[in-house]
Amino acid sequence: MVKFFTQVFYSFPTRLLIIHFRSNLLLLGMWVGLVMLISGGIAKKLGIRFLFLEPEYLSSGNFWAFFLMGLALGCFYFTWNLTVYLLTAHHFPFLASLKNPFTKYCLNNFLLPLGFLIFYLVSLIHFQAYFVGESTGQLGLDILGFLGGAFSILLLYILYFHFTNRDIRYYERHREKMPHLFRDMLPGHHKIDLDSIRQERHRFRVDTYLNEAFRPRLVRSVSHYDSRLLMRIFRQNHLNALIIQLITILVLMLLGWLIDHPFFRIPAGASFLFFLSIFVAIIGAINYWFNEWRITIMLLLLLLINTVTRFEIAHHKSRAFGMDYHMTPAPYAYTLLDSLCSVRQVEQDVEQTEAILNRWKSRVSPVPGSRPKLVLLSVSGGGLRSALWTMQVVQQVDSLLKGSLLDHTVLITGASGGMIGMAYLRELLLRKNQGEAVDLYDIQHQERITRDLLNPVAFTLVTNDLIMPWANFQTRGQTYRKDRGYAFERQLNENTHFLMDKTLSDYRIPEEEAQVPMIYLTPSIVNDVRRLVISPQGVSFMMVAPVGVYQKGTVEVDAVDFGLVFQKQHADSLRFLSALRMNASYPYILPSVHLPSDPAIEVMDAGFRDNYGILSATRFIQVFKDWIQANTSGVVLVQISSSEKIEKIPTSKNKGILSSLLNPFEIVGQILSLQEFEQDNSLGFIYDILGDESFDFVRFMYHPGRDNKVMASISFHITAKEKAVVREAVQDPDNRESIRRLLDILGPARN
Repeated sequence: MVKFFTQVFYSFPTRLLIIHFRSNLLLLGMWVGLVMLISGGIAKKLGIRFLFLEPEYLSSGNFWAFFLMGLALGCFYFTWNLTVYLLTAHHFPFLASLKNPFTKYCLNNFLLPLGFLIFYLVSLIHFQAYFVGESTGQLGLDILGFLGGAFSILLLYILYFHFTNRDIRYYERHREKMPHLFRDMLPGHHKIDLDSIRQERHRFRVDTYLNEAFRPRLVRSVSHYDSRLLMRIFRQNHLNALIIQLITILVLMLLGWLIDHPFFRIPAGASFLFFLSIFVAIIGAINYWFNEWRITIMLLLLLLINTVTRFEIAHHKSRAFGMDYHMTPAPYAYTLLDSLCSVRQVEQDVEQTEAILNRWKSRVSPVPGSRPKLVLLSVSGGGLRSALWTMQVVQQVDSLLKGSLLDHTVLITGASGGMIGMAYLRELLLRKNQGEAVDLYDIQHQERITRDLLNPVAFTLVTNDLIMPWANFQTRGQTYRKDRGYAFERQLNENTHFLMDKTLSDYRIPEEEAQVPMIYLTPSIVNDVRRLVISPQGVSFMMVAPVGVYQKGTVEVDAVDFGLVFQKQHADSLRFLSALRMNASYPYILPSVHLPSDPAIEVMDAGFRDNYGILSATRFIQVFKDWIQANTSGVVLVQISSSEKIEKIPTSKNKGILSSLLNPFEIVGQILSLQEFEQDNSLGFIYDILGDESFDFVRFMYHPGRDNKVMASISFHITAKEKAVVREAVQDPDNRESIRRLLDILGPARN
């Protein structure tokens, strides 16, 4: 038994595994990182694992999607092997004496890749069977595609290295051309090199290796070879590896250029693996060339990249499509914001909005003297989960009320996914009111709004943004760079059949005539944490609490009227899809948007300030309190949230000293919980303004059933299983009670 374990321990596969743990932790971490991503150990809520477990090609998960995933994994496998071969082959000089040394190295370096392959296939089978519900036949076809792609690229690599890599036999055949490498060693000749080899031989003892037939073979001595010959073999192999890595980079750059063509939009998971291959190659090159200086070089390289990318030519900043970036930038300073909230400007915008409210009242209650209920709809962020949940709730409730919910809604506020769903539903409502044959309650609309957005975004991130966004496009006379923001808008446009391919100003008249509810999009300004209020209407009254208009200096301006600040930069021409993107720019997934101002305003997801839309709704009620009390029978604030209201309180017991040091930073991750507390405070404020009898608050909250362990991810990708769970959530007793309350409040007898 001892002999068996000794043989296993000193076998080449085991020694390679040991050296990875000893010297290649960063490269080892690549496999660990992939396992964590695929298992949901990290970024689970963002749905990153779907990129690997449910890849899409040509808008569907098919044989070719998995074939391309296998192709990409095979490329990563070989690149990883090339890199570790570059760094560790010199520890095992016996390799140079073998035929096809790199091939044998890969065969013996199988433990980590094989473990990952088994893990991936098991995860894939479980995911496809449980979350997607694929048939056994289709699942078998997917696996066949994946393995076919992996073995195809492996075959290409093997053929390439077979015909280009040189081994000891090549040099023996050409002995006469390089006699200095084969002359007999004299005592003391190249003593340092030989001693080094012998030391490595003793330190990394290897007794056996596996040949191409996976049979163990004894390692033979190489002490009779000139060390220069062995090093030449390794270096020539390394050169071929470099050529392959350069080709990979060029392929990714080419794919980034061709992102508009669906045929070239490979699955995002495959793009990620290709990019990871490049990253591994760079890490290996730095380690190989700089050795003990590698940490210093990496830090200097990061500083250099940070310095160079400060310049526009090397750092692309995502822009809002439709706006003019050639005009003189709009000034942005607090004194300007304060001056924009003048009494005259605010009263003018209030008057125009009250005219909209009067038209709304005339439309929903044509009988003179009647006082209808005014509905404000606040929806939360949460990716496609929130888009589906919001659309489903509104469709079902509005259907039961025979259109009364949307008819009584004057304003829609909120963040990211929820607002995407409501913007699409509002466009359908507009077309229906304009005479088009639109079934507002067709479930097909839910299917369209939940089509994948994550794959094209991640694909563009890897093939374009992380390398260099160099492709341009033109729209409305302006030229912009293509980036993952562009990919997001393009895909959302395709998913919704181009119905929202409009400018912001295209919604001005429909809102003014009260054909559809107003929408306030409120992305967060990174520079000063204010909210940017985007609307085709004048909304200067949303910039500060009413007391701040008439008593300057009492309260600070906490929001910005987009149309007012960027009037000269063509704010009206802002593409509506860009406005939705700005409102849903979750960090890293979508790029933050830079606006044409001085200093440049950078905006990102509305959820960082007002994920539930309550801040905007509260300010609106505060401003129009008098009109509401004089013209309505009260306000109904309907909140549709895709997250739990009250969550389990985590324990702080049994924490180590390092975990305790991080305690002060944990509150940063509780931003949504903090917003919920502020939301409750705002609701209490509204009750005080309007009174209990004139204010109703109705909440719809998504949470999976008690017997359902699936919690849909907060992502721009949602699986069939998750869709089913979200749809079932409306049957929750609390949500059924909310429907009953709305039927009672907005039913015909109450209008």
